[in-house]
Amino acid sequence: MEVVQEILKTVGNTLGIEDLTLWSLLRVGVMVLIGWLVIRVLMRMVDRLLDRSRSLSAIKVYIRSTVRIFLWFLLVLMLAGTLGIETTSIIAMLSVVGLAVSLALQNTLANLAGGLVLLVAKPFVVGDYVEADGVSGTIAAVDLAYTTFITPDNKEIFVPNSQLSAAKIINYNTLGRRRMDLKLTASYDAPTAQVRSAIQEVLEAVPGILSDPAPAVYVSEYQSSSIEYLARLWTAASDYWDVYYALLEGVRESFERHGVEMTYDHLNVHIVEKQSAL
Repeated sequence: MEVVQEILKTVGNTLGIEDLTLWSLLRVGVMVLIGWLVIRVLMRMVDRLLDRSRSLSAIKVYIRSTVRIFLWFLLVLMLAGTLGIETTSIIAMLSVVGLAVSLALQNTLANLAGGLVLLVAKPFVVGDYVEADGVSGTIAAVDLAYTTFITPDNKEIFVPNSQLSAAKIINYNTLGRRRMDLKLTASYDAPTAQVRSAIQEVLEAVPGILSDPAPAVYVSEYQSSSIEYLARLWTAASDYWDVYYALLEGVRESFERHGVEMTYDHLNVHIVEKQSAL
């Protein structure tokens, strides 16, 4: 027993613990057991609260890990206080280290904060076609630090979350359907009813156009050398571009069948001969 006490005294002097005895180690062991049980109970409560919140489901793992680390850190501080270790200096040292790390990883921490904002607010999900911060593409992944875009020409772009969380985000998929305003021009010589009939014929033939709201054709503007018509219609977000290009091709063919001239800018050059002076 005396040998054990001498060993504990030597270890205590090395660690800066004045009174390291079997009784103090027993108290620490009991505190570890009780602390472990308390942490388990608290973590179950945290899991129940996170399961009830749908908005936090995306970051449930990160919140759970942070809470667990915090609770174990508190337990370690309590154990250190029980053994007589000065915890004030430890906390001060950790504060200085934390400040240094936060300054060194300022951009990374900003991206992590932005990632948490995006995961909680959910302005987009994987598979949405989004335009934000000058980048347009389909969302391939949303991580804590970066969001991955896949552009229509198959480029993979990693955008920092700190920029996305502060940018204006346009989501083309979240509402399920999109309105298309297609502007077309025809000659003044073509009757309005004839032009409208030619456009309406294409709207009825192209698949993917929603019937509710029904598509419509309007005269939108009288231009210098043509009349502008507006074809307004709705499509599913996934069919938007297929319908757009099909309409452009179909309108040209329909105008040819109905004898409607598609106008374009002309440049008339008049050559004036200079007469010689008498």
